[in-house]
Amino acid sequence: MNAIKFYDIRDMRLEEIPEPKPTDHEILLKVASVGICGSDVHYFEEGGTGSLQLDHPLILGHEFSAWMDTEEKGKQLVTVDPAIPCGKCEYCLEGNPNFCVNLQFAGSEDTNGAMQEVIAWPKENIYPLPDHISPQEAALFEPLGIAIHALRLGKVFPGMHVGVFGSGSVGLLTIQMAKAAGAARIFATDRLEHRLQAALECGATDVFMADGDESRQILKETNGRGCDVTFEAAGDDGTAVEAAIQASKRGGTTVLIGIPNKDTTSFTASTARRKGLTIKMSRRMKHTYPIAAQLVSQKMVNLQPLITHQFNFEEFNQAFQTAASREGIKVFLNFSLE
Repeated sequence: MNAIKFYDIRDMRLEEIPEPKPTDHEILLKVASVGICGSDVHYFEEGGTGSLQLDHPLILGHEFSAWMDTEEKGKQLVTVDPAIPCGKCEYCLEGNPNFCVNLQFAGSEDTNGAMQEVIAWPKENIYPLPDHISPQEAALFEPLGIAIHALRLGKVFPGMHVGVFGSGSVGLLTIQMAKAAGAARIFATDRLEHRLQAALECGATDVFMADGDESRQILKETNGRGCDVTFEAAGDDGTAVEAAIQASKRGGTTVLIGIPNKDTTSFTASTARRKGLTIKMSRRMKHTYPIAAQLVSQKMVNLQPLITHQFNFEEFNQAFQTAASREGIKVFLNFSLE
């Protein structure tokens, strides 16, 4: 079967590999669609993410949907949780599998991801979906899960003012989650105009170009008060983190979601200290897929605005270049759409 392997910076190769053989607790899945995540782009452009630099070939891809054979319906579309916790370590037993010390994650370290025609994956990580959900929408359950988890950390309640700094796929889904939670006003920022337009479509009430003046504008719009909760979802060099800190109200909460290009981030300590901010680091997600399915099925979240580019898997180089150039919102590699 075909698989796309990462070898080095901008060195991706389509190769033939043996079809996997599932273990007793795995199911063989036919990959449908794979979203190219920001972390995949980090591999493509930088050779890794943060302190993790790969020194061996790896199949990337952790945002994916697939087809599962069933006796009742024949071929069934499923969404797949890419994280495989051990279920035995201290953190798993505490109910925090996203902190698992033995975690295997699709397309990371030594665990091959979904950019292959067929994949074997644990049964408990597979979630069947209604017929009205598309393969691309199903592949977006992973970033939606990140947004759900971030919102839980931020504790957004009805009537709050919320700021989302960075309007990529996770930022746009965080906007939708804040709207679903009842936020009265949602401020969104980005460096790209088309993403600001997408933010409005996803429920932002106010959008600002991320040009260094966005926090001042948000403070002006809130009569100097700032936001109850801010989310950094840009993963840039720290400018979005600083803007989120500056735009927060006294006693507010800032949740950091994005993965920075460098393995450090910074902000003005005196501002955060004088405001008494609570700063939380968001680590992937936990127990979110059933909730994500309900939100999409009940049309409380709209995934369509995020689906902007699709490529056949053989066009992987063009797809990665499109994602790296930040065209559109989410770029997909389609393996099997039926």
